[in-house]
Amino acid sequence: MPTPSAQVPSSVVIVGAGLAGAQTAAALRKHGFEGHVTLLGAEGLPPYDRPPLSKELLKRTEPVWLADDLGIDLAALTDDLRLADPAVHLSVDRERVVVRTASGDDVTADVVVLALGSEPVRPAGWEAAVTLHTAADAERLRAALAPGMRLVVVGAGWIGAEVAGVAAGAGARVTVVEAGPVPLERQLGRRVGGLVTPWYDAAGVTLVTGVAVDQVLPGAHEDTQDGARVTLADGHVLEADLVLAAVGARPASGWLAGTLPRESNGGLRVNRAGRFMGLRSPTDPAGGLHLDALRRVWAVGDIATREHPVFGPVPGGHWSAALHDPDVTVRALLGLDERAAEPERVRARLGLAPIPAHAPYVFSQQLGHDLALFGAPSPFDEVVLRGDPAASGGWAALYLENALDRHPRQTTDGHRVATVRAVLLVDSPREVGQVRKLMNRGVPLELELDRALDPAAKLRDAVV
Repeated sequence: MPTPSAQVPSSVVIVGAGLAGAQTAAALRKHGFEGHVTLLGAEGLPPYDRPPLSKELLKRTEPVWLADDLGIDLAALTDDLRLADPAVHLSVDRERVVVRTASGDDVTADVVVLALGSEPVRPAGWEAAVTLHTAADAERLRAALAPGMRLVVVGAGWIGAEVAGVAAGAGARVTVVEAGPVPLERQLGRRVGGLVTPWYDAAGVTLVTGVAVDQVLPGAHEDTQDGARVTLADGHVLEADLVLAAVGARPASGWLAGTLPRESNGGLRVNRAGRFMGLRSPTDPAGGLHLDALRRVWAVGDIATREHPVFGPVPGGHWSAALHDPDVTVRALLGLDERAAEPERVRARLGLAPIPAHAPYVFSQQLGHDLALFGAPSPFDEVVLRGDPAASGGWAALYLENALDRHPRQTTDGHRVATVRAVLLVDSPREVGQVRKLMNRGVPLELELDRALDPAAKLRDAVV
């Protein structure tokens, strides 16, 4: 039951019909909310799982509907379901929130949950490139792929690598252009990016690194409807039948400009419970909100930069956050857990149960390999390897905190103790479960390093 001081809303509007939005609607009803729920979507489709769009582009010809996968029926959970009427403006004051939709309707509620997804980045001058983010994008890309067709993928990140591998496996001639020196440098660092580089050649994909793309324009021949020309910064030109821009994504928050102060990436800073903190950003001129207004704005999913007890502020975009965070947020906004934002040490003193912590998680199937990343790698981390990437079996990379202000730690018998910020597992399905448990404990993972780097030992046995 809500505490006496809690102001329980009688109406909630959820903006976003993806996994985070669907989980929010499900959590509201699960925790006994009987008020009015409105959900606004943009694609005109029921919620579906996005990761298979690239990983299983050719295996699945229809989306993985969340109604089938997770049993979420939005029609039954909501009072007003508008899957093709996206939000275009938000007004917030001390008494209410008002969301204006593309159809011109104003939806008034006590609380708004911004479950906005992301949108792919397509730089200016790349008008002839396509992107992959929606089910419709996947259908168009699937229809275009054929043996012998020329596909240029710009960006060797998660999506670029996944699509490149699928397309090459289907007989396409694939070239990947990456501005950085190695694939996945921004996500995994230069050393690990160098270790995955040979995968491209082994999969029959041409990899071009260290050169940026200036333009993606329609093909030179007017009668080539789908052709495109990719002009590189060094002057070289690549002819293609299709160009895929896979250079990242941003929260789909442009419509919030001037209303809520956003971070430089377009995200919203929220506390551990998911409530918008209203922090003014030097990159956004929007002003702050009164505290009574702030209590009406919550965010989950890709748009939310959320406090984590181990990793600090974690930007959205992780599948695990969209899956798990809405439950914590709903409990807080309903007043069932008014202390959801407090550190665990405070909650323990108050006799409150700990809130499950879920480390950032990314899973990728690319170029014949399976990758699972837990945690938040930093460019400043020390990277050590568990296993041999050149061997036929699986291996792992551990990202160790490199805190210069701390004295080196050792066990009583002189072995080094390291704090792990992230773990990347490569072709190691049997280790995924134990690493997930270790990284989800809500406290820093500290390992006896010598034992942790022994592939014959269980990683959990190295915990100190």
